[in-house]
Amino acid sequence: MSELLVRTLTGVLLIAAALLAAVQGGNIFALVVAAIATLMFYEWTRLVRGWGAAWYISGFFYALLPALALLWIRERAGLNLLIWVFIVTWSTDIGAYFAGRSFGKRKLAPKISPNKTVEGLVGGIAAATLLGGAWVFALELGKALLICAPLFAVAAQAGDLFESGMKRRAGVKDSANWLPGHGGALDRLDGLVPVAVLTAAVQLLGLT
Repeated sequence: MSELLVRTLTGVLLIAAALLAAVQGGNIFALVVAAIATLMFYEWTRLVRGWGAAWYISGFFYALLPALALLWIRERAGLNLLIWVFIVTWSTDIGAYFAGRSFGKRKLAPKISPNKTVEGLVGGIAAATLLGGAWVFALELGKALLICAPLFAVAAQAGDLFESGMKRRAGVKDSANWLPGHGGALDRLDGLVPVAVLTAAVQLLGLT
């Protein structure tokens, strides 16, 4: 089975599981989010072993803040906005992956992540803008989200690069090997972290 097929099948299962938990909401969604946050923190502690106490403390908040953001969005802002968060994150990742593979020539950050390209970044931003925007119009969400989508796509890519930098410093390819074709929870959720936190922030500030 090809790497792309394994990656795709795993991704589809993860998306289905995330959507199912999101639709259920309540305690089920809270338990899923708490479990994932715990796994993220565990992987973080493995990566930063020997880096000092500040890194361990940072990892606690790195896992906690997006978890709280997702729970707040689901219970206070609603399912439609939560799905928008997912759409922006997933479309950024998928758009960057395929645009990078198809058109990638100029390296985005070769010292951090040699495989990422400028073309991939543009593809991710375009996908997030189009799909996130389509969801906004379809569900009549706040129009400010149309501006947020490309900005948050950049943040998602920055989150990806941040985690790539951590892995390079730790000398590992993936944060773990739980997910075939994807690595660990940190590898899969590094883009969701900033998008979830930023979405909750703009909602709390009344900007959308």
